[in-house]
Amino acid sequence: MAASISALRTTFSPVKLGNPRPSSYFTSKTNFLLPASSSKLIKNPSLTSHKLFIKSNCNNFSVPKQSFTCKSRAIPSDNSTPNKVQELHVYEMNERDRGSPAYLRLSQKPVNSLGDLVPFSNKIYTGDLQKRIGITSGICILIENKPEKKGDRYEAIYSFYFGDYGHIAVQGPYLTYEDTYLAITGGSGIFEGVRGQVKLKQIVFPFKIFYTFYLKGIGELPAELVCKPVEANQGVEATPAAKACEPHATISNFTN
Repeated sequence: MAASISALRTTFSPVKLGNPRPSSYFTSKTNFLLPASSSKLIKNPSLTSHKLFIKSNCNNFSVPKQSFTCKSRAIPSDNSTPNKVQELHVYEMNERDRGSPAYLRLSQKPVNSLGDLVPFSNKIYTGDLQKRIGITSGICILIENKPEKKGDRYEAIYSFYFGDYGHIAVQGPYLTYEDTYLAITGGSGIFEGVRGQVKLKQIVFPFKIFYTFYLKGIGELPAELVCKPVEANQGVEATPAAKACEPHATISNFTN
């Protein structure tokens, strides 16, 4: 044991420095690396000598001043998801050629009642009625019959299909007697990551409905989908070319 202690003392013997400098020199040069209180904690003169030796060999290096934050450098400072609201106008038309809607009277009651289901699929056109876009596809669940309003309240879950552009999924209240807002729950294609809401305006239930989408979280909409809409009224109709699905009056690979 005595031999081991002797060896350790030899290993950590104080190092004599050539051209020693006043202690004040080292104090001023090391203060930016150590807290003021930490210099008082070093009691072993051998360790102090080693620290001074290392410092004396680093005089030619400078440490750049840099501020640090808790924010990861891997996350960009700006939000990569667009936050602006884009409006998209769509007409839904039931042209009585798709066998829609189907009424499934699960309640087995003579009047519309809770639990009745209404699957549907209708054609959709751009807001100016110049182009066929695709279809709607979904289901409505009857929540309450409103005799005083001569209508019904449904919970609706459905999608709008835009051919090669993808689709938008929505869910929310569907009222046959007044306007409502539904939540946008997702999308695909150019609509991947979309969020926002859509206003449903009943024109002639269940044959003509006008939608205004308020879209967030996606890139710029294609020009052919953005247009000045025809004002909603009971007489609105798609153009003959759009109804006939002529090539210049449809979007690419429109959903049929």
